[in-house]
Amino acid sequence: MFIQKIDAGSGVQFTQVRILGKILTALFFALPVSAQTGPEASPTPTPGFNHAIPESILTADTVETSLGTLEFLDGFPTEATTDALYWNLLRSRATEVFLDFIPAASVEALREGMAGQGADDSHRCLLFDRLMTSDSLFLTGNTDTVYAICFLDLERDGPTVIEIPPESGPGTVNDAFFRFVVDTGPPGPDRGKGGRYLILPPGYEGKVPDGYFAVQSPTYVNWVPLRAFLKDGKPDAAAEMWRTGLKIYPLSQKKSPPKMEFIEATGLEFNTIHANDVKFFDEINRVIQKEPVDFINAEMRGRLASLGLQKGKPFKPDDEMKALLNDGVAIGNATVRALSFAPRSDTIFLYGEKSQWFTAFDGGDYRWLIDDGVGGRNQDSRSRFFYIATVNTPAMVLKKVGVGSQYALIARDSTGAYLNGSDRYSLTLPANIPAKNFWSFVVYDPQTRSMLQTSQPYPSKNNERNKDLVKNPDGSVTLLFGPTPPEGDTSNWIETRTGKGWFGVLRLYGPLESWFDHSWQPGEIVKQGDAPTTAQASPGS
Repeated sequence: MFIQKIDAGSGVQFTQVRILGKILTALFFALPVSAQTGPEASPTPTPGFNHAIPESILTADTVETSLGTLEFLDGFPTEATTDALYWNLLRSRATEVFLDFIPAASVEALREGMAGQGADDSHRCLLFDRLMTSDSLFLTGNTDTVYAICFLDLERDGPTVIEIPPESGPGTVNDAFFRFVVDTGPPGPDRGKGGRYLILPPGYEGKVPDGYFAVQSPTYVNWVPLRAFLKDGKPDAAAEMWRTGLKIYPLSQKKSPPKMEFIEATGLEFNTIHANDVKFFDEINRVIQKEPVDFINAEMRGRLASLGLQKGKPFKPDDEMKALLNDGVAIGNATVRALSFAPRSDTIFLYGEKSQWFTAFDGGDYRWLIDDGVGGRNQDSRSRFFYIATVNTPAMVLKKVGVGSQYALIARDSTGAYLNGSDRYSLTLPANIPAKNFWSFVVYDPQTRSMLQTSQPYPSKNNERNKDLVKNPDGSVTLLFGPTPPEGDTSNWIETRTGKGWFGVLRLYGPLESWFDHSWQPGEIVKQGDAPTTAQASPGS
């Protein structure tokens, strides 16, 4: 067909083109539909519609799911299906709230447990002057440092001063959601020389006086765990340093601060671990009622509100809601146990798939941010950490050679089986353990995530406290584990309990370069035969 060339100056030629276009359009619509759209189009309408509707946007009358068969009437859910879906929605929310709010519940359980022992004001602190034993239930507490542990209430007291004495060990201030506020001691701004810290409440806009390391907390309640190192293997000097040098008081009372009171906590039997049943939500409710509304974001507040938890309103779940909450917590508790003791993360294992050692800070960020926040927050990693541990500080995760502390956890033997208190095991730590200050290995109970309770009040070994540790000829140290003592020297033996599992934490205080570059690596925990294993060497430290 000939189409005359268009000439912009010729109205006749434009008219010819318009007439030709109308002819072609008429011919096109006279063709069959298949010729217009091609062979892939379906002319058959979906039943109940004028046209073919994509199946991906429709809902069948019966849908098979893990909840069972869900039934709909042309997209309308039946009453039975509606009941099942609402139950599942709220139960899922309860599980999600449990996983998300473990940090807040843990701080509240610490506050409540410590207050029950008399540490109910900022100038009243627990002092583990003879170290912490397995009698006290603390999430992976250690037997190696002298703890002075206190709580602040910035709503009651306003800006609060913490005077840290020189030569203290690493300390931290964490808020009511276990978020990092500031470090003290060697990893803090005082760099081990001591100093005065001023913790400001949320929303504070007053004058900040000179002479303080001043920081603002997002919450009113703040936990202050302080640590000091042993001297000559003994806690006496460190305990005395806290008694004479630690001061905590409201800034408003700086001219006449209250006298410090230290509760001797070694050997006290009390609990600081959050609940794993419906009481968990009572713990969270106390936090919500106490803290500013915006200490958590709107999405998290919305999930709480869907379960009846909202600031300024009473939390009174009925029996049906309590059953739902219990179910949600049970699933959440089971889930975080899988995360903690059977992790499937690609980044959690310290030395690859063949090793059982894993890190507490999966992803290498104390905020649990993925790629500095580009990938959001690793919520599974955060839930895992606070289910088995406390204290949140960059000093426990960042590379700070010779400063702070590093941790490695292990819950399985070299074959991949869970550690069993009925069996005997050995663990060899190669020579030149990379710790400037000292190293330790502590055994914990998987139920309480606290120290394993046996006839040994200190279920651990520490090269500073245990001067009788036996070294192998090559300088390595082999630790022994079992329910009964090995034959021969028992210096390297940590008792386990028949019928109970256990897991361990290796701590390095003042970690050295060979820890960070992995040129030094701990051995795996190896299950032994029926015959007891003994270390073969002469005593050393």
